[in-house]
Amino acid sequence: MNASISGVALSDPAAPAAAAKDGADDCLELAGLRLRSRLLLGSSRYPSRQALLDALAAAQTELVTVALRRVGVGGEGENLYVQLRERGYHLLPNTAGCYTVRDAVLTAELAREALGTDLIKLEVIADEETLLPEVQGLLEAAAELVRKGFKVLPYTNDDPIVCRRLQDLGCVAVMPLAAPIGSGLGIRNPHNLELIRQLVTVPVIVDAGVGTASDVAIAFELGCDGVLLNTAIARARDPVRMARAMFHAAAAGREAFLAGRMPRRFYAEASSPREGRLGAKGA
Repeated sequence: MNASISGVALSDPAAPAAAAKDGADDCLELAGLRLRSRLLLGSSRYPSRQALLDALAAAQTELVTVALRRVGVGGEGENLYVQLRERGYHLLPNTAGCYTVRDAVLTAELAREALGTDLIKLEVIADEETLLPEVQGLLEAAAELVRKGFKVLPYTNDDPIVCRRLQDLGCVAVMPLAAPIGSGLGIRNPHNLELIRQLVTVPVIVDAGVGTASDVAIAFELGCDGVLLNTAIARARDPVRMARAMFHAAAAGREAFLAGRMPRRFYAEASSPREGRLGAKGA
């Protein structure tokens, strides 16, 4: 039986419409990009620049987020943006550190001018302690940036209705948090992520709170289209090895979703049929 919210039908997440898709051709279509990897990685807090570059390679990501406020654009020799583009990565600038609509819009415009991309990961943060989204400001900034021709990927809370409003404003994806930024707590509300996946048609990319590989697998098993993570790899004892673990977790979780999990049951069900057993009636 299908449930509904505000008249929108919710299908059984155990029976994804994409299940018939060949896994070898299962790419993420995102704002005009066709990405083989569904892992998006951040670029901050690594122990060294080389550790970052090695981790990106181990995770086999193709899209990397960069904060314009934290990394200078000048200086070709050590410029992170140049190094990433030389290695073939797509860049996703973000408005990290912005607490007002004005600052977020200005940072996005500077990023477009400096990097030549309309892609922007939109963050409007409520306060320094929780780093949770300021929803009203996020909606206002998203609307303004869409009007200015940006392809907006908003970091938001795990509220299905807010995600639908962001989609309706013209955002090319929604990025609900799994848990507070940098907490490593993993997915705190899987039910809401399932609802978001059912209520919107744009890609759903889990952003913030991932701690380890199992969190990534669960996000994909729930039907999310992608996962963006940073601290879980950057702060691991061995970032490169953790990046490799995240790659395998993403592949396993996505394959499990496409395969369609068995129904959950309240009681046991024998894996071997009773028919044909020795001693059974009619045998």
